[in-house]
Amino acid sequence: MRGRYRLAVYLTGATVARTGDELSGPALLLLGLSVDGSAATGSALLAGLTISAAAGGPLLGALLDRSTRPGRLLAWALLAYAGGLGVVLALIEVPAVIAVAVAAGLLNPALAGGWTAQLPQVRGRTPLPRASALDAMTFAAASLAGPGLAGLVAAYAGAPAAVAVAITLVAAAFPAAWALPAAEAKPAKPIRRRLAEGFAVLFRNRALLRATATSTVSFVGIGIALVCYPLLGAQRLDAPGFGALLLTVLAAASLGANAVLARKPPPPDRTVLATTGLLGSSFLLAATGHDVVTLTAAAVLAGFAEGPQLSALFAIRHREAPAEVRAQVFTTAASVKITGLAAGAAVAGPLSALSVTTALSAAAGCQLLAAATFMLVRARTPSPARAV
Repeated sequence: MRGRYRLAVYLTGATVARTGDELSGPALLLLGLSVDGSAATGSALLAGLTISAAAGGPLLGALLDRSTRPGRLLAWALLAYAGGLGVVLALIEVPAVIAVAVAAGLLNPALAGGWTAQLPQVRGRTPLPRASALDAMTFAAASLAGPGLAGLVAAYAGAPAAVAVAITLVAAAFPAAWALPAAEAKPAKPIRRRLAEGFAVLFRNRALLRATATSTVSFVGIGIALVCYPLLGAQRLDAPGFGALLLTVLAAASLGANAVLARKPPPPDRTVLATTGLLGSSFLLAATGHDVVTLTAAAVLAGFAEGPQLSALFAIRHREAPAEVRAQVFTTAASVKITGLAAGAAVAGPLSALSVTTALSAAAGCQLLAAATFMLVRARTPSPARAV
């Protein structure tokens, strides 16, 4: 009972924090638009918040790994991230706001990898693959609730209120993070040595390297597609709102797929490969679709792939990462993935200016490249001592 309670608290805290994170992106875009009427300011705020994650992830993970109370460090990171968003909300000068967003983005991996790295300590009797699937569902639930909540609050109370709700949700996860159990005492090592050890594990462990490289390339394509979905409704159906609805359909399908597979998760390594192919097929279907049924089916197919892919990545990292560098593996991998997503979103603009079909075809090509990456990086069979 105690283990189940801890897992329930963990999942609740992760869902609340990640919903705040998913809400913050659209809220910052709307905030930038309200400041000077330009979409460029909002885009710069969002880019600043995401692009610095690559730098913050490894260091945050190394600090979590050497802490005997990682939950408390995670709690303070969440509070600092919420504080950074609060400063963004309070400032008026645009250059200063963007600089604060970049600084806050350094802590963004706490909401992803920082939480997930603590899962083995709180899963109780729940098998780790099932716990990983439940953890992945918190991301899907957050991506389903966050953007819709941002739009709803902004419509009735304004963009600043939407940012304030994001801040409140992230800060509300503080008690759940603080209550995470203590970790075993670890040998004292300089932080640079811990960073070196974490990177060495990521590059030398072939299964981890393969999963990380494959998912990063895949997320470049996902970043392109996320920009294209709103354009599909506007350009092909003359209904801009339908494009945003497609993202909701994708998130709902992702949540549903993980709910079904959580009881008996498929082999994670094969799932990573299969889902890249499924994502590629969904993007090609969206590229050629010109009616509601086809575009909705493409979004459902993408959700069926994205949710299980994330669960599989978590399962591989838990299986392969040694306990002494687990947090760094998770936060570094999350940072790299966020960077891939940001890169995809950046190139989506010029590509979609040519045509949304061209952009979605490029997104599908990224999935083909991801599958090729998976095949090229051969992974050794994990030893029984390392399997969980």
